[in-house]
Amino acid sequence: MTEYKCIGCGAVLQSEDENESGFVPKSRIHEEDVICRRCFRLKNYNETPDVNIESGEFMTMLNSIYEKDGVIVKVIDVFDFEGSIIPSFNRIVGNKKIIVAVNKIDLLPKSTNVSRLLNRLKKMLADEGIIANETVVVSGAKGFGLDDLIEQINQYSVGKDVYVVGTTNVGKSTLINKLIEATTGEKEVITTSNIPGTTLGMIDIPLGNNQFMYDTPGVIAKSAMSTVLSLDDVKHIMPKKEIKPLTYQLDEGQTLFVSNLAQIDFVTGNRSSFTIYRSDKLVVHRTKLDNAKEFYRKHYNGLLAPPELESPILLDNSETYTFKTDVRSDILISGLCFITVDKDITVNVTVPKGVKVIARHTVFKDK
Repeated sequence: MTEYKCIGCGAVLQSEDENESGFVPKSRIHEEDVICRRCFRLKNYNETPDVNIESGEFMTMLNSIYEKDGVIVKVIDVFDFEGSIIPSFNRIVGNKKIIVAVNKIDLLPKSTNVSRLLNRLKKMLADEGIIANETVVVSGAKGFGLDDLIEQINQYSVGKDVYVVGTTNVGKSTLINKLIEATTGEKEVITTSNIPGTTLGMIDIPLGNNQFMYDTPGVIAKSAMSTVLSLDDVKHIMPKKEIKPLTYQLDEGQTLFVSNLAQIDFVTGNRSSFTIYRSDKLVVHRTKLDNAKEFYRKHYNGLLAPPELESPILLDNSETYTFKTDVRSDILISGLCFITVDKDITVNVTVPKGVKVIARHTVFKDK
């Protein structure tokens, strides 16, 4: 039996169950270039119903790449490196050539030293066991670096299929759409949105001479902030334009709230700078550590919103990380923000339970 796939998300089309992926009315299932109901709503109304697909199914689809001959393009979100790492990536890749595309470079301040950033990101990738043949910085949204990426793909694929992989929200489908537009002139071939898990199956895009580019499912990073928010609220935490960093001079015993989703406490140390890189939709508020809990309980859905939460999550279901810095460092809250702090201080960071927070030597240095 012939399977037909949605050209927007790659799901197999079916007319039996509207709660499953790939649903389309029976009268349209054999039409040319059909998109499923989910993609139709996403494209036209920026809304989507939930579908029954788990991260395990995503991983099963990705694991099928192992025995195939081809080149991997691994897309990394420059704003959320930790949330861009796929578990067991090397098992998926095997011995294939790897091109890392560091996406969303347009979000960083223009003063960022890109060469230094790239060198540091290569070291971070190596720390994760990912040795790339090439690493390029790109912007799928703005088209920056596409020529360089296309050149690397052509060099390493040489007629082989190309598999574009990444976690959700790294901008993978947007980047592929730009690549297709740059090479064929066709626009918006793949459905894109800021909703995790837009791509539900492998989408094959012909490159010519029996060569294909595959947009693979985005693996949901369970440690990212988006997993604790409603689909509608994800848009608040994802920056869409160049980030304008905010710098605060803090004394010991002061607290910064990044919206209602993170609390940064300056526990010990001399007066220090805290520079926060986050979406401009998120407020940052300074208060005293002594009354931080009371302030949060009173204002978590007021002064500290958006997003709006069902409960004060930093009080009810959170965990706290402690960092003692011996060098100037970046504290990264997966999927939310990063904070550059001075050396020789102690900082507590409280986030919703399950969200990953780490500290690294400063990555986002200015020129």
